[in-house]
Amino acid sequence: MAHLPSEPEFEQAYKELAFTLESSSLFEKYPEYRKALGIVSIPERIIQFRVVWEDDKGNLQVNRGYRVQFNSALGPYKGGLRFHPTVNLSILKFLGFEQIFKNALTGLNMGGGKGGADFDPKGKSDNEIRRFCDAFMRRLCQHIGAETDVPAGDIGVGGREVAYMFGTYRKERNKWEGVLTGKGLAWGGSLIRPEATGYGLVYYVGHMIKYAGKGDWKGKRVAISGSGNVAQYAALKCIELGATVVSLSDSKGCLVAPEGQHFTSEHINEIAEIKLARRPLTEFVNGSASGASSFRYIEGARPWVYVGAVDIALPCATQNEVSRGEAEALVAGGCRFVAEGSNMGCTLEAIEFFEAARSKDQAHEAVWYAPGKASNCGGVAVSGLEMAQNSQRITWTQEEVDDRLKKIMQDAFEDGLNTAKQYVNMKDGELPSLVTGSNIAGFVKVVRAMHDQGDWW
Repeated sequence: MAHLPSEPEFEQAYKELAFTLESSSLFEKYPEYRKALGIVSIPERIIQFRVVWEDDKGNLQVNRGYRVQFNSALGPYKGGLRFHPTVNLSILKFLGFEQIFKNALTGLNMGGGKGGADFDPKGKSDNEIRRFCDAFMRRLCQHIGAETDVPAGDIGVGGREVAYMFGTYRKERNKWEGVLTGKGLAWGGSLIRPEATGYGLVYYVGHMIKYAGKGDWKGKRVAISGSGNVAQYAALKCIELGATVVSLSDSKGCLVAPEGQHFTSEHINEIAEIKLARRPLTEFVNGSASGASSFRYIEGARPWVYVGAVDIALPCATQNEVSRGEAEALVAGGCRFVAEGSNMGCTLEAIEFFEAARSKDQAHEAVWYAPGKASNCGGVAVSGLEMAQNSQRITWTQEEVDDRLKKIMQDAFEDGLNTAKQYVNMKDGELPSLVTGSNIAGFVKVVRAMHDQGDWW
């Protein structure tokens, strides 16, 4: 990649996958897969376009829009749309690359893709957001469809934005079809979709806890970052299962419960209202009606070095939010399980540290890390279930969707676990490498499908 412009996020995602594949026996058993890695790492198609829209003052504004259609061997391209000023091709390629293998781990027929724009929804009126979504979809609709590419929401794209874009697609293409997921329940959406990533993360970690012989969620002390959908619903499910949640965060800082206290479901619901109004977490401390004034908001910081002793860490905010130093602080505080609710939530150095700690020694108990492509695949799994419901023009009950989600997360855990046992040499008493096992499991599914379809030989 030396002849290409620097794409640090994508290069990190590629190196993490390549390193784990090289560290296993996969290429010894299947040397031809090394060639397949070079092919699968290049997107099938990248679409870039300008988005011209009008603000409330009548001024024309312009943003860059993107869709990276990375791989369709297993099904239509599937992955979110992100509206955030930091969006660029490197970030979208990293997210789309991860999405290929994440979608493969769900066992559903979905390829991998990602898209978005460098548009900042913060501070924009509803009318400005509607006009931007309309302009964005007028360009994107030429390249997507229910059997081609099915985007979803992501950072900056929630139910409101999906609704605006679906309306534009329907009018522009003269079609009502399951082209976007995360839709409203009255017009093709699925129950459990908003909760799915957070719930699925907790279901996945539950299997880790059980396999490691540490009981269940009851009594576990949990540090969570982020305060969006993933963090909120992960926190609510942890609380429901008897765990204690002690932190959340936003882009400006972190919120930590004082010693002896923790977040309640009422706190989480109040934070959800604050986030829905696009207001900062500081309002929870300064104006809370639920007795949260004693909670500590630490500006410009992430929670990991401030939470003290925790059993479980769930990074649910954004990429590279756990550094090597923060990983060391978590383990020193007794953390035994780390699972990503965000995509590529840990730096390579942090992952290497966690992976080196999978065996119990005199300094600490064994530490077990789960990569986002496995532990947070519940969101796209329920998006896939929404696609299935749309195809059949039916709606499943909440219990049906939740049961399917639980089974998908169990299968994703067991797939990574068993693949690690097959391809990675382990020391006595060492926990299997879920990052290597999940990477191999997803990679093999995709490249075998590509081989069968003549994409490489």
